[in-house]
Amino acid sequence: MERREFLQKSALALAGTAAFSSELLAAKKKKGVVGIQLYSIRDDMKKDPLGNLKKLAEMGYTDVEHANYINRKFYGYTAKEFRKILDDLGLKMPSGHTVMGRQHWDEAKNDFSDSWKQTVEDAAICGQKYVISPSLDLSMRKDLDQLKHFMDVFNKSGELCQKSGMKFGYHNHDFEFSLKLSSVRVYDIIMQNTDPKLVAQQLDIGNMYGGGGRALDLLKQYPGRFELMHVKDEVKSESEHGGWESSILGVGVIGTKEVIDIGVKSGGTKYFIIEQESYQGKAPLDCMKEDLAIMKKWGY
Repeated sequence: MERREFLQKSALALAGTAAFSSELLAAKKKKGVVGIQLYSIRDDMKKDPLGNLKKLAEMGYTDVEHANYINRKFYGYTAKEFRKILDDLGLKMPSGHTVMGRQHWDEAKNDFSDSWKQTVEDAAICGQKYVISPSLDLSMRKDLDQLKHFMDVFNKSGELCQKSGMKFGYHNHDFEFSLKLSSVRVYDIIMQNTDPKLVAQQLDIGNMYGGGGRALDLLKQYPGRFELMHVKDEVKSESEHGGWESSILGVGVIGTKEVIDIGVKSGGTKYFIIEQESYQGKAPLDCMKEDLAIMKKWGY
């Protein structure tokens, strides 16, 4: 009986240990991918892209998002060259910003321009999962029917990206919330006329603030629609985005932690990209180090 009791107690102890270990693993499980939008250190990247990517990797960043694709080159490197740099540093680039303008769609041919097809091709070479347009052509902000038509082009771009195993995406600023066409907010027109299976939304939770957009409201209005998020905070400004500029996370008016937590819970958010464009007297790289530490403190 003593032996039987010993074995039973041992089995219970092992089961308890396994359950405790599972709880620890669940607690440590990442809530999403945390990366950096390289526009945050744009001046540094102009001077020494390789050296500054190395600094970011040493800080603990594992993912980056580009904001410089010109003449088929990323920060001066071809797609294959830039992919090798990223691989050598242990970095991934799941997304990147390249504006898709009116010139990229040929109405007569009902097809994309060669330059946009090359954009998608090079994004795939670099290992991107998303090709994101960070702006909307000025000509499309004047007429409801024209904007709806261009949303069809967005969906077609999604189909093009899909052929290479990627998804097209859109990143907001502030005008989408302050501007209305036929009494409908531009952002709502975008959301209601794009196919979520083809077009992902990257919610910039800071840019919108000066235009009247509120991230928490959008997450409730469009649950599950925001696969990517630009993680920001905002403080008062005399010049930027309707009187607001980005800052170190947690010091401004956005309520950043609550927003990203809800992004995980109901927004469908998988990629959290830190972006800080203003620095309040600090060095951009120092801000990036501080922002990453804050995200880790918050459990990301």
